Amino acid sequence: MFVSMGVAMNIQKFLPVFLAVLTGLSAAAWAQQKGPAAGKDLYAKNPATDAPLAPSPYADKPLPELKGVLSWKTLGEVKPVKQKDKFVPEFAKAVSALDKKEVKIQGFMMPLDMGEKQARFILTALPPSCSFCLPGGPEQMVEVQAKSPVKYGFEPILLTGKLAVLKDDPMGLYYRLTDAVVTVAK
Repeated sequence: MFVSMGVAMNIQKFLPVFLAVLTGLSAAAWAQQKGPAAGKDLYAKNPATDAPLAPSPYADKPLPELKGVLSWKTLGEVKPVKQKDKFVPEFAKAVSALDKKEVKIQGFMMPLDMGEKQARFILTALPPSCSFCLPGGPEQMVEVQAKSPVKYGFEPILLTGKLAVLKDDPMGLYYRLTDAVVTVAK
């Protein structure tokens, strides 16, 4: 207990100096100001930064279908079928025919790593609304492995790549797009 009390006393003694150094204030300025936010209401609302965000135009409806772009409705033509002790996807013939074919697909990027650019991410039919939740089932997601990293953003993107229809993926995914590149809609 004596050691922990001594540590606590040292922290109390040096914390103001440490904070002053971090904020760029001299010890004298710190003492005069009585802290970096003296005279400021830390809980006051700032209209410039605290205004509510406008709702996403994509939040309540699916992306419009584009000519020549694989539809999420097509990818949704799958049903889970029980085989032995697990469920596996049973794809419609139209979906199975897309295996190993080059396709264009549009959707929203859900990053899997930290950073501004992503080489591997999930493309979703709906915009992510929570960073801890998946925005749909496995038929509404495609794992993307890009040729080169893609800049993360909130707007939908259009990708071209080779589609793999996954019949028994250990992660539960139904689709993977490899050698993906960002494409401009025509």
